Amino acid sequence: MRSGSLSSLRELNRGRVIESLRALGVASRAELARATGLSPATVSTLVGELVEAGIVVDAPERSGRRSHGGRPPALIALDPSGGVALGIDFGKRHLAVAVAALNHEILAERWREMHEDYDARTGMDGAAELAAQALEHAGVAPDRVIGVGLGLAGPIHRSTGTIGSSAILPGWTGVQVAEEMGNRLALPVHVDNDANLGALAEFHWGAGRDASTLVYLKLATGIGAGLVIGGRLFHGAGGTAGEIGHTTIDEAGPICRCGNRGCLEMIAAAPAVVDLLRATRSEDLTIEGVVELAADGDPGCQRAISDAGSHTGQAVANLCNLFNPERIVVGGSMGAAGEVLLGPMREAVRRRVIPSAAEDVEIVPGVLGDRAELLGAVALVLNEKEHGVVTSRPLEEAATQ
Repeated sequence: MRSGSLSSLRELNRGRVIESLRALGVASRAELARATGLSPATVSTLVGELVEAGIVVDAPERSGRRSHGGRPPALIALDPSGGVALGIDFGKRHLAVAVAALNHEILAERWREMHEDYDARTGMDGAAELAAQALEHAGVAPDRVIGVGLGLAGPIHRSTGTIGSSAILPGWTGVQVAEEMGNRLALPVHVDNDANLGALAEFHWGAGRDASTLVYLKLATGIGAGLVIGGRLFHGAGGTAGEIGHTTIDEAGPICRCGNRGCLEMIAAAPAVVDLLRATRSEDLTIEGVVELAADGDPGCQRAISDAGSHTGQAVANLCNLFNPERIVVGGSMGAAGEVLLGPMREAVRRRVIPSAAEDVEIVPGVLGDRAELLGAVALVLNEKEHGVVTSRPLEEAATQ
């Protein structure tokens, strides 16, 4: 009994090391010890066994690592030949697919512009086609895929994987996308909303690294927040945590798709900003055009973005008082406006939060741009597999085949 218990504990610890490496991509033994909570000696022994078994390999120095002087630590990673993760991002006007190795290296990407408001069938057929192209370009057979992560702009019901009401992708409401894409690809599929995936990506690879408590704020056609606590996404009871876009800013404001008046999304999201400026500019004006004009010094565009930042700051201040985040990373198409947006947002937060929360938080721009949600879809498999909404078959089963 004692021998069996020790053997089970050893296997459990081996699993913890493997899962931490899956999440970190490339790590030193010291980082693994911190991530797993195991002693450095135990980690060193387990890593030696995994190297001998061919599961773990030496890795080159990771770019962007902080140097503390002295000899850099030896880095390791899971053997990239052990499998790949597939990420798919369904955007408002685009479709993107990425293939990533277990060491987090992106092996291939494919992007396609889509007609606005494309329906679910069109999107899923296109995704299956791009996935096949990306796998072929990466030289990876479909049976090496350990899982697929999907990102969508809309609320996801965690118990069923069904997409809730979405004004951004209205043709997807009620679709059980994980199940249907799983049938198309014959692979385990996980789904989450785009703000959550942006949070995962910025946390692991971008401006949110080293932050224990993180908010990713996506300002685009809609406004959403992804919340990371202790390295894990927080979804709430049913999966709708982070719907900051439906914070009431003006009780007499326009009626939102959710039925309430004056939601942040109706006042500060990209369509609202563009509508304010169309009267004095071209009907073809886009939020990307507004951001460019603001960067060139256009006072009207700067004012519209600045006001959106102030309104967003009101909602973010409430979030800071309740959630007390360490870092807020701002992304999405409006995030590209930089300080024109972030300056007023910080000032609105500073005026409304309690002093201690104001001292704790920093508000920074995202660094991954329009790739954040795609990389987050990959991270959903590599880092959050046990928290996937719905799978077509258990990911653990797929990973062992």
